[in-house]
Parts: sequence; C-alpha cells; structure tokens
Amino acid sequence: MEDNENMNDNGFTGEYNIAESSNASTSSFTGENKASEDYKAMESKKVMDSKKSGKKVFVVVIVLSIIAGLIQFASKKDEPSQPHVLASSSVRKDDFFSVFSNKKQKDKWVHLKGTPYVAKLLVSGVIEDENKTYNQQWILDTISELKEDADNKGIALFINSPGGGVYQADEVYLALLDYAASGKPVYAYMGPLAASGGYYISCGAKYVMANRNTLTGSIGVLAGQFVDATGLLDKMGIKSETIHAGKNKNMGSFNEPVTDEQRKIMQAVADECYDQFVQIVSKARGIPVSSVKNLADGRIYTARQAKEASLIDAIGSFDELVAYMSKTEFSGEEYSVEDFEYEQESTFYDYLTGMAGALRGSSVFSSLGLPPQTESALTQSVPYPAYFYDGMLGN
Repeated sequence: MEDNENMNDNGFTGEYNIAESSNASTSSFTGENKASEDYKAMESKKVMDSKKSGKKVFVVVIVLSIIAGLIQFASKKDEPSQPHVLASSSVRKDDFFSVFSNKKQKDKWVHLKGTPYVAKLLVSGVIEDENKTYNQQWILDTISELKEDADNKGIALFINSPGGGVYQADEVYLALLDYAASGKPVYAYMGPLAASGGYYISCGAKYVMANRNTLTGSIGVLAGQFVDATGLLDKMGIKSETIHAGKNKNMGSFNEPVTDEQRKIMQAVADECYDQFVQIVSKARGIPVSSVKNLADGRIYTARQAKEASLIDAIGSFDELVAYMSKTEFSGEEYSVEDFEYEQESTFYDYLTGMAGALRGSSVFSSLGLPPQTESALTQSVPYPAYFYDGMLGN
C-alpha cells in the first residue's frame, strides 16, 4: 500500500511535472512570438518614420525654394530705378517661377538716348550657342543694335576666351565686319586668354592690344575627338552595337574603331577650316599667307611674342586701349564706356540638375572601376570643327 501510494504520488508528480513543463514551453513559445511581433512592429515603425522624415525634407526643400523665390521677386521690386533703359533683345523674367528656370540672364543696359558712348563688349568663355557666360544670339543681336544706335560711337571688345566652334566664331567675325562697314571703329583688347576662336574674333578689329600676361594665338583647328573604347568594353565584358546604314554614319562612336577613311574625312574638314583661319589672319594683320602658316601650328604665344610676330598691335591696359581709340578715332574726344556683358544666372534648377548629373556620372564610372582622369577624357565635349584651345590637353 505504501509502495502504491508512493507510485501514485510519483505518478501524480510526474504528470504534474509534464504539464508544468508543457505550460512553460508554451509560455516560452508565446514569448518568442510576441518578441517577433514587437520586432516587426518596431521595424515597421522605423520605415514609416523614415518615410515621414523623407516627406518632411521634401516639404522643407519646397518651402525654402518658395521663400527664395518670394525674396528674389520682392528684391527686384524694391531695386532703385536705374539711369538706363533696357535693350529690346535682353531677356528678363521678373516673376516668381524664374527661380526654377535656367534661361535667366543679366540685363543688358544701354546708355540714355542722346548721350554718346563706346560699348565695351565682353566675349567670355567658350564660343558656342549658349553657356553660363556666352550666348551667340545675344552677342549677334547686341552688335546689330549697336550698329543702329546713333549714340554708339564704337566697340571696344574685351576678349577672354579659349575659342570654340568654327561656325560661331566666324559669325561673330562677320558681324563685326558688318558693324565696321557702317563707319564705326572696332578695337579689341585681350584679357587673360584670347586663343584660337578668341583670336579669330579679334581679327574683326581694326586695332588689337593685349595685356602683358595674355596668352593668345593657338591658330589651328580641332575636327573631332574620337575615343575608341572597344578594347575596354571587351575587357569589362560589355557589348555595345549601333545599327546604322552608311559605313561612316557611326564614325567617331566609342563602340567602333576609327578607320583610315574616316581619319581622311575629318582631316579634310580640319584642313579646310584651317585654310579659312589662315586667310582671315593674313587679311586682318597684313601678313603673307606663307608667314601666317609658319606661325599657325596651333601653339600659343605670350603677348610679347605675339607683338613680335605682328599678331597684335600693342601691349597695355584696357584704359590705354580706350585712350588710344579716343585719340585716333575721335580726335581726342572722350566718351563714356558702357559695359555689355552676358551672364546666365545660376538658379535652383541649375543646382538640382548639376547635382543629379554629378551623381549619375560618378556612379556609372566608379561602378566600372574607371579613375576620374578616364571619366574626364571620355565625357569631355568639344564642338567640332572648332577653333579651340585646351591648355589641359596641350592643344
């Protein structure tokens, strides 16, 4: 009996222990589920908080942009009146939405009617259709307006340019000749750099003076800059193919090697543009073509070297150029000098697109394992054919 009782006790105790163990296990499992649910809830909350933060940042950026636009708009309204009138060809957007536009530019002012003046016309930056400091249509319109303005007595060009497109440089040169045909003089002053297409434009002037530290010359032509990346693409396991009709239609593309025929095609373009450049220099400077060709090997010249080669007339300051112009052209009578300068203003839109472009470019090239120097060489854009000097490349 005693043994049975012990067995019952043990049996009861065993059953109790099993149940207790089962309950403990269930409790542990329930705790794990709860912890998992809590973790998921925390992660979900983090994601939601992140989305909310992103929305907040976006809203802040929009609000700041609106405030910037309002401040800009208000500041324009509070500006004191200027003693000048706005020229008809100038583009100005005095509205709030202009803060998002990249087509905004500085005002172009001309002197009040009835007061004679000389126009200081700035040619700055790469000569192409449009960039931050240069606008082809603006400069052509300006020259045309100055020609028709009775108060304008002449143009004093201020050139600071490495050159640019053949087409654009020649257009400005011809516009200056047309202006001079009206009887008004064109003088040119060279700033830090007046090379290649910059020098080409100076040939439209009657008289050329340079700063003693000017670099000029670079009389030559770029007729294409081809990059054959086929070897690199093969090494990286990248295949690129352009479907085209006409064996030379894809000429110069990075995914096809350059052929001898294509080299001859582009060389012929370069030679024709070069001959035109040489003829322009010969006519403007009164130097025989054969002598110009000896000078025109693409090299740059210091102001002193250019003076010795008769590529410029004198070395001095811009004020000295204006004084000489007054003495020679206006019998010593001094006129006011009015600035004509194009400059595209940076905007919020420019900032956003610039950042996006930089991030996109760096991510693509870094993913290929290419160094920054290779990226720069592959993405460099040179208008062609071009009268262009790039000191970094030594052209």
